[in-house]
Amino acid sequence: MTPLIQSDRFVRIVAPFFVGILLVGGWEISCRVWNVPIFLFPKPSDIWTSLNSDWSGLLRAMMVTLRITFQAFFMAVLIGTLIAFLFVQSRFIEVSFFPYAVLLQVTPIVAIAPLIIILVKNTQVALTVCATLVALFPMISNTTIGLRSVDQGLQNLFKMNRAKRMSTLIRLRIPSALPYFFAGLRISSGLALIGAVVAEFVAGTGGRSSGLAYEILQSGFQLDIPRMFAALFLIAVSGIFLFLLMAGLSKLALGGWHESEVKAET
Repeated sequence: MTPLIQSDRFVRIVAPFFVGILLVGGWEISCRVWNVPIFLFPKPSDIWTSLNSDWSGLLRAMMVTLRITFQAFFMAVLIGTLIAFLFVQSRFIEVSFFPYAVLLQVTPIVAIAPLIIILVKNTQVALTVCATLVALFPMISNTTIGLRSVDQGLQNLFKMNRAKRMSTLIRLRIPSALPYFFAGLRISSGLALIGAVVAEFVAGTGGRSSGLAYEILQSGFQLDIPRMFAALFLIAVSGIFLFLLMAGLSKLALGGWHESEVKAET
């Protein structure tokens, strides 16, 4: 491993951390200099104090939100991948049903979440369904594009050797689609978290099954703004964790052979 690569990795870690320190420090100093009221815009130190004082409750809420997120993400990956496989089998099927996948993407989840919550009696299942609908389209779109983005020369080679459809799918289409698939994972994981939070806002469920969205609503009603920002901070941390997890999976799967990851190291 060359010093240049090591230096590049060092910069990629240190530079964002340094910028974050500057932003948080500027935020703290600005609030102190201008005496910004805590109920309008709390200082990072106030948020940290609130996070420490109510850590157990916020952690429990974060686990609820993450559980819904991972359930929705798993369903979106499973359903989206199966639909993409179905689309590439027949152009007629793709043309007939793809507009309805687009319809799922452009329909605001806030508009249909109340209906889903009414129809599905179990609140947790309803929240998972809402989040799944938000996260589904990137998996369908990216995986379909990946399965169709096959090198024409390789495709002709498989036809010349009379490869069967299943063999072509496994040995050619799926490996070609992997970069698109993992790009879809990165997008879909974040959307699953957004969908879970939005669905929780709409449902407004409390008690032991409440997530971070309910904690934000409750803090707003009580004018406990530092606690609200602490819950927002945990949502942001969850989103970053999901993105890094998907990026790590992509690196693990593609790092040894695909140019999209190999070039990133050079």
